[in-house]
Amino acid sequence: MQDETDSETHGWLTGWLPSWRPTSMSLLKSTEARILARIQSELRTRFVTLQNQEKIWTLTVTNKHNTEPVPPSTPLVLLHGFGGGLGLWVQNLDALCGRRTIHALDLPGFGRSSRPRFPSDPELAEDLSVSAIEDWRRAMGLERFILLGHSLGGYLATSYAIRHPDRVSHLILVDPWGFPEKPQPGAQGSVTRPGPPRWVRVLASIVSLFNPLAVIRAAGPWGPGLVHRFRPDFKQKFEGVFDDDTMTEYIYHCNAQSPSGEVGFRALSQSLGWAKRPMLPRVPLLSPTLPVSLIYGAQSWVDSQTGDRVRELRPQSYTHIEVIEGASHHVYADQPHEFNQVVEKICNSVD
Repeated sequence: MQDETDSETHGWLTGWLPSWRPTSMSLLKSTEARILARIQSELRTRFVTLQNQEKIWTLTVTNKHNTEPVPPSTPLVLLHGFGGGLGLWVQNLDALCGRRTIHALDLPGFGRSSRPRFPSDPELAEDLSVSAIEDWRRAMGLERFILLGHSLGGYLATSYAIRHPDRVSHLILVDPWGFPEKPQPGAQGSVTRPGPPRWVRVLASIVSLFNPLAVIRAAGPWGPGLVHRFRPDFKQKFEGVFDDDTMTEYIYHCNAQSPSGEVGFRALSQSLGWAKRPMLPRVPLLSPTLPVSLIYGAQSWVDSQTGDRVRELRPQSYTHIEVIEGASHHVYADQPHEFNQVVEKICNSVD
């Protein structure tokens, strides 16, 4: 039971913190609206209610300019990465919806979707997100689809494909997070590399005690400035669409809300970004008939050699690897034209 002092303190904090942080769901909504206004294709947004009454914010895009009758094509479902939202696909949606319907969603705990309480157990935290994706699929009435996940979305997309192989026509992993196992010091066959400096290890230990994005909220009115300062690349990535700070504002409002998805990510991850339940050992659980394509940025911190390991673990199955030059981790935004061409080619092969 909570005593009166705790109750008063909690009430004072919850009443004061929103004004301390210059964000709200309303501001996130209006910033996202500015982004979606740049999409030329026909779009629909809505909350999709799951069995547990949680809601998944969903964007559906179709090509209103295509007047020629075409056979129904397999829909494409997009899962964003950690700290992101469906607005980050703004440079990809028009190009990819020429022959098919696209569904993009805010993962549970991110963007405008419901913010459930994630368990601290990594398996249960993973299950919460994967089960939500399956509930979302049922609510949407989708039978089979192409599933594309970026970073954390790639990790969850793979887990989903393992559990629901009859629903995924092709799995596309874009710079997927959480695949390799954390190297063990002195392990046989491992390459000895110098570890990070001691100050980095100390900082990582301190940060591990908190949620990954806590600093943005703790900074209060200086939070937007922090995002602009430490992620100026987001403005550069989308300069072909916006000449202002719309995208960095979007990133701020996505991540300055009450923590939820980041709590789940913290449960999944360890130390400097390794997964507690790495995906590589589970790759053999993927259906051998499921085609898998992996897309990496040539300048990304995610090692594209992991894709080679995925291919080795599926010797009798289709596994294709693409490395896009001039792209870092956010491949879809760094080189959108090349990325769209690669993804469109993959999707067309499904049909």
